[in-house]
Amino acid sequence: MNNELSPNSLALIALAVEYCKRVEDAPNFDDRDDFIASMLKLLPRLYITATDVDDYSGYSEYFIDSMLDEVTYDAVREGIAILMAEDDVYLEVFQSDMKYSETPIATSISENLADLYQDLYNFAVSVRDATSDVQQELVGQCKDNFINYWGQTLLNVLRALNQLYYN
Repeated sequence: MNNELSPNSLALIALAVEYCKRVEDAPNFDDRDDFIASMLKLLPRLYITATDVDDYSGYSEYFIDSMLDEVTYDAVREGIAILMAEDDVYLEVFQSDMKYSETPIATSISENLADLYQDLYNFAVSVRDATSDVQQELVGQCKDNFINYWGQTLLNVLRALNQLYYN
């Protein structure tokens, strides 16, 4: 196995760290639109980079550890919720339960961004001190998580942020 990380893998790690710092800093934004603008620039880059990482298939003895505690998750979510104020909640149409529901399903920008934060934080912390070969496997697992979970969450919240920013 080649021990060097690909440029796409390195970019994914860097963007995960950048994303985590940005959402942790949400309470320090003076203007909600500045925060939304920063997310509108960062989220598509994260999506494209995760898409460009090679698919991972196979068994690994290494896992992305769950490092984020509930207090930190809640602090990040609450910081974003305060910044978003009354515009935090939006109707979600890309929810698997939606086809069985007669009423709209509401979700929140803050919860979606915090869910992304949780996955990317755990990835960034796990990969930080790992050896190159373990990092490659962790990047692959992050790609699997992107495909199975957070990719759709990213797109859903991106749509809501776009609507707020441009309307």
